[in-house]
Amino acid sequence: MLWLMTMGRRLNGVYAAFMLVAFMMGVAGALQAPTLSLFLSREVGAQPFWVGLFYTVNAIAGILVSLALAKRSDNRGDRRKLILFCCAMAVGNALLFAFNRHYLTLITCGVLLASLANTAMPQLFALAREYADNSAREVVMFSSVMRAQLSLAWVIGPPLAFMLALNYGFTTMFSIAAGIFVISLILIAFALPSVARVEQTTDKPITQVSGWQDKNVRMLFIASMLMWTCNTMYIIDMPLWISSDLGLPDKLAGILMGTAAGLEIPAMILAGYYVKRFGKRRMMIVAVAAGVLFYLGLIVFHSREALLALQLFNAVFIGIVAGIGMLWFQDLMPGRAGSATTLFTNSISTGVILAGVIQGALSQTYGHASVYWMIAAISVVTLVLTCRVKDV
Repeated sequence: MLWLMTMGRRLNGVYAAFMLVAFMMGVAGALQAPTLSLFLSREVGAQPFWVGLFYTVNAIAGILVSLALAKRSDNRGDRRKLILFCCAMAVGNALLFAFNRHYLTLITCGVLLASLANTAMPQLFALAREYADNSAREVVMFSSVMRAQLSLAWVIGPPLAFMLALNYGFTTMFSIAAGIFVISLILIAFALPSVARVEQTTDKPITQVSGWQDKNVRMLFIASMLMWTCNTMYIIDMPLWISSDLGLPDKLAGILMGTAAGLEIPAMILAGYYVKRFGKRRMMIVAVAAGVLFYLGLIVFHSREALLALQLFNAVFIGIVAGIGMLWFQDLMPGRAGSATTLFTNSISTGVILAGVIQGALSQTYGHASVYWMIAAISVVTLVLTCRVKDV
């Protein structure tokens, strides 16, 4: 309880605003993402191939746009103004999906707006990192608590999204998401600070070259990409697998996702508390090892109780990776918080692209069971790569 009291003393109004904005933007995103495929198939009338193509185009566009904006944000300009712009694009994107049902419009204008909107979150975390550094606060703990807000948002968001979409329609659901983004925009404008850039005095060559030229950054990116490939393959396949192969009720998928998201919150906070004692590299290795155990467990144990129990390993895996992984990128790329944070989020986007292709091909050709053998194999490779990245 001591660390909670310490954290409470450190939380001023600006810190509370950061957490509230992260939570609200997380809820708005969690309203849209889980129901997107259902929206495209039922409301737009898109065939499965075109639904998959939408995800692929959206992820690729997101990577290109976020990289361009991250480079600009690190070199010049007010990062807070960029977040305001991206949040305004999120409002426009939600309203477009609320009132438009034309596939070509959504995959062009919608994807462009979504790519700009999705950059708001990594830029928010980059601004939080810079503010914490300038105010001499505990960076790791603060970032972990902010990450916990996203997990809390994902505990609430998906059930709320399906309730709104199925009972009141997608127009209502997307309109509510737009309203939440408007409130977030107001909070950003009036509660979040503009942080002056600090010149880097370090002589380390990493600040003079592209982050991708550093082998540790490259290896961490590949490892992170594979981590999220595993996670996304599981999320895509699990609802189909438990109903078609295991004969378990469809609603169990939502229970498993909600359980994991809820357990991620203490995992993130505890990781932020203990990272100074054990270091980021050791914490990440523990997280990936938990992921390996989780995916191996899915191959062996198939009962409802076992699947629920395994979510503890899943929560440790995702909770630590989501919080500490981003900070590890930032430490490997000092002075470029925006680029480092965006590189982390782009590893997630790349993992999503790979996951869709691999899961679709395996499940259609060899069945759902083959997906989990592949996930387990990828997780082992990820563990090896993580062990080879240097500690900072």
